[in-house]
Amino acid sequence: MTDSKIKIGFLTISDRAARGIYEDISGPAMQEWISKAVTSPYEVVSKIIEDEQPLIENTLKEMSDSLGCNLILTTGGTGPTTRDVTPEATKEVCERIFDGFAEQMRIVSLRTVPTAILSRQIAGTRGNSLIINLPGKPVAISVCLGAVFLAVPKCLELLDESVITIDKNYVSQVFE
Repeated sequence: MTDSKIKIGFLTISDRAARGIYEDISGPAMQEWISKAVTSPYEVVSKIIEDEQPLIENTLKEMSDSLGCNLILTTGGTGPTTRDVTPEATKEVCERIFDGFAEQMRIVSLRTVPTAILSRQIAGTRGNSLIINLPGKPVAISVCLGAVFLAVPKCLELLDESVITIDKNYVSQVFE
């Protein structure tokens, strides 16, 4: 990697937020968590889109292929309703799926929320981008990121030698 600053994409997937009916609180929650966890410089790419699988797929491709996001975090669209198609879109655009991310997020979430078993988030890679689906609730976003983020720096390093430094004390709070 030639640029020392990585790019982090934040993608909120919500019909109501995209239409301006509902204030997006999940996207800012992801950004706030990352601002406390990541200590190295990074650039932000942020988008809000509707729950439409082709739109999600195209946006993930754009963030990875055109905008060069090293890490793409999505929020929303991981539940059991027919409008929740984020995992399907993510699976469609990823070359590799990393089941351990989803397993760990659900295990940690189930400690406090019995309905976490209904969450279908996944993670995978497209080119040099790591894509992680997160639930839509800010508290769940924090728990899920804390559950998997210690693995993110190594994954990004292996993908394209990107360097991201994190506050391990902040990130590992979920395990205390």
